[in-house]
Amino acid sequence: MLTRIIYQTMRRDIMEKTMDKIIALAKARGFVYRNARPLELARWRFHFENGSADDVVTALSAFQNEDGGFGHALEEDNFNPNSLPMGVWKAAEILDEIGFSDKSHPMIKGMLRYLESGSCFDKAHDQWLNTVPSNNDYPCAIWWAYNGESDFRYNPTAALAGFILKFAEKDSVIYQKALIIAKQAVEWFDANVPFNEMHVTNCFVRLYECLCITGADVCCMDSFKEKLITQVNNSICRDTSKWGKEYVSLPADFIRSKDSIFIGGNEELLKEQCRLVKQMQLPDGSFPVTWIWCNDYAEYHIAANWWKSEFCIGYMRFIRDFEE
Repeated sequence: MLTRIIYQTMRRDIMEKTMDKIIALAKARGFVYRNARPLELARWRFHFENGSADDVVTALSAFQNEDGGFGHALEEDNFNPNSLPMGVWKAAEILDEIGFSDKSHPMIKGMLRYLESGSCFDKAHDQWLNTVPSNNDYPCAIWWAYNGESDFRYNPTAALAGFILKFAEKDSVIYQKALIIAKQAVEWFDANVPFNEMHVTNCFVRLYECLCITGADVCCMDSFKEKLITQVNNSICRDTSKWGKEYVSLPADFIRSKDSIFIGGNEELLKEQCRLVKQMQLPDGSFPVTWIWCNDYAEYHIAANWWKSEFCIGYMRFIRDFEE
């Protein structure tokens, strides 16, 4: 009798979690369908409704310029229509998200052509620019405004180098260039861990993943892995009272699958994020944007609404994959 009661109680608990997940998913879906750009809608359908990767690529292509780069607010906080290294980075992230691997695709060829062109590339630092002068001609967040300087901490250069090593031909000029840049990036990383910058950290996570896939010999992978785990653990905000309220890193910002090298030691935080995600969800099905542009551009409110669809996709993927 006691065994049956425990079993039934466990089943009720599982059913309650399942219902909570279904309700959260339905609310997020409603927001996405009412508010998302075609790109985020295609991504939602890919992850939750058996949508095709081709539809995502088609929607993404609207943001690609003739030179192969990406702009047009693909990165929602920057309305610059011109091709930007950050735009190419964002496109590469979306392609990785859907498991896209066609090296011969015109979109990939264009991205490599743009990166090889030398546009927005600082030769003195061997890095692509984080911000560019033309950003100042369009609505954007204050951190995208160009002030005559750029951030040379390998955001997005480390991730772009990984993209090139993954997609370019090994005998190409851009591939050989990426090998050098990746080696320099890891050397910088080794010398600067730990540091306090979540976006730079994520670029090195992506570089590590690309090196694992390609086998490109640029560093001692065991050492890189060990320091990367240290850096990610240093970057995750462990004060859960700040989650959804302040601009801090959550476990899901780095831990994207159950075979992630970053899970060890973060198991309880992952469970807590599964619990809190549904509490963070707003009545309209979206999730709060925890930053402002710090200027007077009204376009911030458009961008914030676009970001909410991104969050719906990311948070629903997270509880789908990690909630027990």
